[in-house]
This record gives sequence, C-alpha cells and structure tokens, in this order.
Amino acid sequence: MFKSFSRKLKRSTVDFLHQLANTLEVEEEGKSSAKAGEFPNGPDSSPQGEAIAELSEDLSGPAANLAKPELDPGHGREMVTAINIQNVRNGASTPEEITAVESGQGNGNSHVAVVPPSVSPSVDVTPSSSLDRSNRRRRRRRRSKENRASSKAPLALTTGLKTLGRSVSRFTQQPRFWFVFGFGLGAGVGTSALAWGFYQLETMTQVAIADVVTYAPPGTMTIKAANGATLQEIGNVSHDTVTMGKIPPLIEQSFIASEDSRFREHRGIDPQGIIRASLSNVQSGDVVQGGSTITQQLARLVFLNQDRTLARKLKEVRLAQKIETALPKDQILERYLNLIYLGSGAYGVADAAHAYFSKTPEELTLGEAATLAGVVPAPSVYSPRQNLELATRRRNEVLNRMAEVGFITSAEAQAAIAEPLKINPSPLKRFNREAEFFTDYILDELRAKLPEEELQQGGLTVNTTLNNQWQEEAQTILTNAVKKYGRWQRFSEGAMVAMDPRTGAIKMMVGGKDYQGSQFNRVTQAKRQPGSTFKPILYGAAIASGISPNKSYPNVPIDIGGYQPANYGDSYSGGNMSLRDALTSSVNVVAVRLLLDVGWNPVINLARQMGISSKLEPTYSLALGAWEMTPLEMTSAYGTFANKGIHVQPYAIQNVVNTKGEVIYKAEHKQTKALDPDSNAIMTSMMRSVVTSGTGRPAGLGDRQVAGKTGTSDEAKDLWFIGYIPQLVTGVWLGNDNSRPTNGASTTAAMVWGQFMRDVTKGIPVESFPAMPKNPDQRKPSIKAEPIKRRVKVLAPPSSPETDSQTTTDRPRRRRRTQTDAARPSNTQTARTTAPAPASAPSAPPRTVSAPAPASAPSTPSADAGLPAPPSARKSE
Repeated sequence: MFKSFSRKLKRSTVDFLHQLANTLEVEEEGKSSAKAGEFPNGPDSSPQGEAIAELSEDLSGPAANLAKPELDPGHGREMVTAINIQNVRNGASTPEEITAVESGQGNGNSHVAVVPPSVSPSVDVTPSSSLDRSNRRRRRRRRSKENRASSKAPLALTTGLKTLGRSVSRFTQQPRFWFVFGFGLGAGVGTSALAWGFYQLETMTQVAIADVVTYAPPGTMTIKAANGATLQEIGNVSHDTVTMGKIPPLIEQSFIASEDSRFREHRGIDPQGIIRASLSNVQSGDVVQGGSTITQQLARLVFLNQDRTLARKLKEVRLAQKIETALPKDQILERYLNLIYLGSGAYGVADAAHAYFSKTPEELTLGEAATLAGVVPAPSVYSPRQNLELATRRRNEVLNRMAEVGFITSAEAQAAIAEPLKINPSPLKRFNREAEFFTDYILDELRAKLPEEELQQGGLTVNTTLNNQWQEEAQTILTNAVKKYGRWQRFSEGAMVAMDPRTGAIKMMVGGKDYQGSQFNRVTQAKRQPGSTFKPILYGAAIASGISPNKSYPNVPIDIGGYQPANYGDSYSGGNMSLRDALTSSVNVVAVRLLLDVGWNPVINLARQMGISSKLEPTYSLALGAWEMTPLEMTSAYGTFANKGIHVQPYAIQNVVNTKGEVIYKAEHKQTKALDPDSNAIMTSMMRSVVTSGTGRPAGLGDRQVAGKTGTSDEAKDLWFIGYIPQLVTGVWLGNDNSRPTNGASTTAAMVWGQFMRDVTKGIPVESFPAMPKNPDQRKPSIKAEPIKRRVKVLAPPSSPETDSQTTTDRPRRRRRTQTDAARPSNTQTARTTAPAPASAPSAPPRTVSAPAPASAPSTPSADAGLPAPPSARKSE
C-alpha cells in the first residue's frame, strides 16, 4: 500500500511540474510575438523612421516653393545631415543608439534623408515644435510598452500559483493523504526528538572514563607515615582491596551469578538479563536478581547517584557502554568488587570479608562468598550482622543461581545450603588510627594549606614525615614516665616532639600521655613558660654580638629599678662567673646582667629568626623565659643550633597526591640564617657542658656528643629538657594542664629525653659537632648589641647579717616584683623561673628553699615604669 501511494505521489508531482513548464513556455512565446509586433509596418514604423517621414513632409510643404538661392551642394547636404542626426539623437533611448548614428555618419552609411542642394540655407527646415511633438509621442509609446511588459510577470506567477493550488487541492482530497501526512510528520518529529535526546544524553555523559580506574568516594583521604604505613583513613575508603587477575574464583562466580550472569558476553547492557531478573523478582515477590549489569552498577557508583529517574537510568546505560569500550572485563570487575558497599560500613569484598568473617577473600568458603554476593541488593537488610536469617535465605538463593548458570553443581549448592551461616565479626580496619596527636595536627595543616574543595574531591594520599616506630616508642616512654614519676612528683601530663634539624621534618609528636583521655595536643597547642631553656637564645645573641664566652659577671643579688631576680635556692657565690659556667649552672642574675649588655631587640629578633612566633615583649624577665610558647616552637629553635645556625621551618606534610597521581601540594623547606657558624659552634660547646657537667647529665648518650638545656619555671610548674645531636633535635615537657605546681625537677625531663634518644639513635651514625673557633675572643660581631642603660644595685646576699634575724624555717616564701608587676595581675600561667637542680636521680625531691627578705619598695618610680608588664618571674633553673 505504501509503495502504491509513493508511485501515485510521484506521478502527481511529475504532472504538476509539466503543467508549470508548459505555462512558462506559453509566456515566453507571448513575449516573442510582442517584440515582433512592435513595428509591423517595417523599419519606417520605428521612431527614427517616423521622424524622418515627418521631416520629409515638412520639407515638401510650402517652404519648397520659396526662392532657392544658389548653394554649394556639399554645404547643403552637410546641414541636412546634421539636422537629422540631432533628431535621431533626441529619439535615441540609449547611448549605444546615439553612438551608432554618429558612426553611420562617419562611414557614409547614414540612413537619414539628404536635403537637395537647392534648399536655401535661410529656410527653417526643422521647426522646433514638430520635433518636440515627435519626441513626446515617442516617450509615450515607450512608457506604454514598458508597462505592458511589467504586467506580464505577475500574471505568469499568479497563473503558476493557481495551477499549483488546484493540484494540491486535488491531492489533499485523496483519502490516504492525511494518514500519510500525519505518519510522515510524526516520524519527522520523532526522529528530531530522538536525535535531540541522543545529543543531550551524549552531552550529559561527557566524562573521563579513565576516572573509573582511579575513582575514590568524595571526602576520602589516607594519611601515611614516611615509610608508607597507613596512619589514618578518612571517609568511605576501602582499606584492603583485590587486584585484577588475583580475584578468588568463588568471589567472582558468586557475584557474577547473582548480579550479571552474562557479564562476559554483553557490552554494558543486557536486555535478556533485565527481562529474566524482572520475571524472577515478580515470581518470588522480592528482589532476588538485579536488573542492572555489573558495568551499569559501576557507572552508577562512579559517576551518578541513586536517584530513581528515567534520566539517570539512560545516563547509566550510556556510561556502561562507554566503560565497556574503554576497559577490559577483568578491570571492570576488579573496580566493582573494590567499590561496592556490602553493609556494616564495609566497602569492597576484602573489607567485608574481614568485617563479617575475619578472613581474607582467599580464605572464604563457598557459602561465605555467596553471603557477600547476596548483600548487594539491600545491604542494610541482608547484612549478616543485622539479620542472620534473611542473610541465610539470600545466601541460598545465590547458591542456587550459581548452580543454575553452571558455576557449581547442584550437589555443591545443596551442601553449602545445608551449612549454617556463622559469622566472626571484626572491627573495620579503616577505623584504626595510629599517632592520633600527629594526624590531628596533619588535618589542621591541610585545612590551612589546601582549599576545602580540593580536600573534598576524594582519594587524597597525604605523605607525612613521621617515623611511626619512633612515635610508638616515644608514646610508650612518655606514658610510663607520667605513670611512674608523675604520681609523687605531682605532674599528670607530658609532651614530646622530635625533628630533623637539617630539613625541618617532624619525626615524632606525642601530645599527651593518652589520646583517648584527652585530645589536647600539648606540643602544638599548649603555651608554657620555657624557663631557662630560653637562655641559650639570649646567650646566642650575646655571643653573636661579640661578647666572649669567657666574660665574667658577679654572681650576687641585684636590683634593677625594683626588679630583683634571684637564683634557685637564693644561692650566690659572691664572686665572678664566666658565661659558660653561668649557663651550665643556670645562674639567673648573670642572665639578667647579660640582657642589659645585649638589649631586648637583638634577643627578640634572634628568637624570631629561630622560629619563635609567640608573643615576646621587652622585659627583664625575658632573660629567664617568662613569655609563653609551645614545645614545638622551642624545639624548632634548638634545631637552629643543631644545624650550624640555619633555621629550617618545621613541617609534617611531605606532599599530597590525588587519585590521578598528581602532586597538588609539596612542602617548601624555608631556611633562615640566624647565627653565624662561629657563634653557633660556641653555643653548642657551652650547651654540651650542660649535659656533661650540669643539670642535663641524665641526657647523656655515652660516646655521642649531646648538647641541650634544662628548664624549670617558677614553682616547678613546667619541667623541660631540649637537646640535640647533629642529626636530631628532641624536646620534652612535663607538667599539669592547670599549671598546678609540681614537686619534680627538670632532670626528670632530661631522663625521659635520654630514654627516647638511646632507642632511636641505634640506627643513626655517630657524628660530631663543629669545632670551636680558635680565637673565640677575637671575632667580628654578626649582631649589633643595643645595651640597656639601667642602674644595677647590688644587694646583700640572703646569708648576710641583715637577714639573719629570720630563720630558714619560719621565713615566709615570697617573691620580689617590680612596681609595675605589683600594680597589675599576673598572667593565667605566670612566667616562672627556677634555679639549677643538682644532676641527681629523678626520684630525689626538690629542696625546700627560702627566699631573701623582701626589699622595701622605692619611694620614686622604678626604672621599668612605662615598659610592658612582664609575667611575674624572678627564678628559673
């Protein structure tokens, strides 16, 4: 029927075109005949001929009877010819006609009439009135012809349109016309809509298919130690995975039988599988088989969401086709088995095997593998940890399906069904954490260094500087020290940090004795008074300004504008003491006198260059470590001494890599020259004396060279030791979070330092520090001193007769403060200073000491008036 209609339509079209062609031929013939009929009486009927005839009549009229004077024949002929040429010009319609006339005259072939030579030249042979009338007639005739020609074209178009309309009218009156017209219109619109929809689908599925291989859920992140060990996994990440080519056969067969039995045959979509799954689900009244192929499910996991819409399903189908084109079947199956959610927080078959059975995928039995495959349709329903009965029923269905497709025999299926489902759950490995204080610090650093959108893209790997073995040893040592010595020395917390002074890499960070009990990281968050551990910075500024380490100061009580620093135990030798000996014994009055000679600004500037960013103000108590700072800042500053005067900014993140292997962040090793090499070598030599013969003796490492400094704040609220070898610097702090005074001494911190360093240095080569300069007293200063001009008043020692009226037992414990200190309250954690304790065992309790008698306040304003109020501090060890 359709072919017959097509033939009729073709014939009708051909007939119509023939009619239109005939009509046009008729019009062309009419035009030709019209042109032939313009001059029916021959050439004389043309405008030129009529003009010549009229001229002849005028010349044959009465004027012909006039007297004819004798004229030159040639002259008369030329005149008549000129007249006729002028007339013809007036009647010519185009420049070409005028040119033709003139050319005819020149050739002697002109058709104009020649006036006889007998005509008198005085006679007017071409009156102007006759010529004007002739010209007007010619113009009228020309306009009428043009009008007739222009009216013929619309007439032909109108005739053609009328013929076309009659043909269309006859055609539309046929019974099948509207059916065919509607069918054609529908087909055209449908084809256009289909093309537009396919274009839109292609536009919406323009994704990088290669992302399937590297995909990780958004927000996932893995933090690794320096040796690649996993410290923490964040988000819905798969801790363990299966690899392509090594997937256990039972796992592969159970998932293919349950989810996509024709997985190896189709190209992304399986119409047969969709129909079969629909029938099975209808018959069973439940979802027993999935309608989507494994490739479709993978496309949904990677690129789409779980919306139940037609658009999502169409995109899923198209993406599955693209995945099948780009990736081999084994790789598709591997990615699917590692990403699929299997309930109870487990992502991937490897994590699910551990979560449900405490096994690896290779160790699973047939029934256990079928159990995991059965969870896929509804993980929250079929999880064996949620509902063992439903999980068993679903397992049996998968086993029957495996037998149906030929993966196992019916006997094997029945034997597995007969076995009861037993689970042996274990915590998910991705929830395990190591070095909690350190990883918390890493997360804080990531937020400061990377925008949130990059952190949320998923699959990030953060490679850190941590030595996880050192971290475990340090955590154990610190926890045991707090438990063993903190009970009677009255401290309940501690912190430790170690770093490579040459690179700034943080190798260990223990922020407290127990992360579960307190997540407060005391290494980076607790600001404590460093006490005498700050003195090496003061001494370093002095040595760099040209002051000799052998310069001596009197070890006697002093008063500087009302500020009276005191040594630990109010012990004064009364004589002079060199800077080396004063640092070894941690003498406070010498440190304050040295500050006066160096100035506040050089000391503060050097501290900044050595990595201390906390608040520092120009006060006398600056020399005794009154201003608070974190253990990480102090340890970083000591790294400058270990690195020959070059400070390297501490860092914990080596780099951050995304799922594509691209490095999106890399650490920068920022270096600052703080001390010249000679001054630094002198300071290291002086701090070696602290360990060999001073308060830091418990930190000795046998044949290794060790330099460091102890520190104890006022009332022993903070116990410090920071020491270093050429390759490693470590800081230890002990105390209480509420700043309650302790009964301990800094020697305990030195002992903890020694325990840790003795363990970790077993694999580190022995190196020596740079040698002292040959002439330490003859050096060019690298820092300009800014001496403080203040009057120093020497006080009588506590054992003088002026204070003997009070005994040691009944003398009250008191502190001398400047007028500025007395007028303002001290900080929450006031700056403290303590004197050197003997290098005895940590179990030795601190001595009970008395303070010198208080001096009366001066009647005039103190020299410190107008300075920032320092934290109250006068003693340090």
